[in-house]
Amino acid sequence: MSEPNTPHRPIRSFVRREGRITAAQKRALDELLPRYGAPAGEAPLDFAALFGRRAPVHVEIGFGNGESLAAMAAAHPESDYLGIEVHRPGVGVLLRRAAAEGLANLRVLSMDAREVLERRIPDGSLAAVYLFFPDPWPKKRHHKRRLLQAEFVTLVQRKLAPGGVFHLATDWQDYAEHMLAVLSQAAGFDNAAGAGGYAERGERPVSKYERRGARLGHGVWDLVFRRVA
Repeated sequence: MSEPNTPHRPIRSFVRREGRITAAQKRALDELLPRYGAPAGEAPLDFAALFGRRAPVHVEIGFGNGESLAAMAAAHPESDYLGIEVHRPGVGVLLRRAAAEGLANLRVLSMDAREVLERRIPDGSLAAVYLFFPDPWPKKRHHKRRLLQAEFVTLVQRKLAPGGVFHLATDWQDYAEHMLAVLSQAAGFDNAAGAGGYAERGERPVSKYERRGARLGHGVWDLVFRRVA
């Protein structure tokens, strides 16, 4: 007897750990998400309509509490920033900061980043994609859950405009080596630091998490790869 057909379930690079949403975060989600959120659904995003202008669009995947994303948006009002994060407490924190600082060039989506890139982001539309300190899934049996895999790199490359930047950072050396190996083998990218090299932090904001790690002696590895035409 044949097995019934079952839909393929993609391997998730995250586990939803909502934790406790504070009253302030819940209020931000209720009151500010209509202002700063991107439209729901599966239709490709119209960035000119979303931000009310035409400007370079930068995307941060898994922004946590949004500290780096808000800092970049504040420092570069000439560009637009879209943050993607599945954990709602962090979304609430960022929404409160965006409202307090009046960050008109920032929008958020609380969805799986892979699905957003595949379905909602037009090809060749992004100036930069940021992946800062993703879950390293350190146990070997969990490495397949790491977001940075060859097929994901191909997806990011397709969404970047020619000359667009894919900037990554991690404080796990094993994951940094994995990232470098995967990206170095990917078609359509050049390593901005030269073959086999890691990049300087550049303008990437330093988060509280990173500062705490530095005090504990943790290293940080940045990678910057540029899409070639």
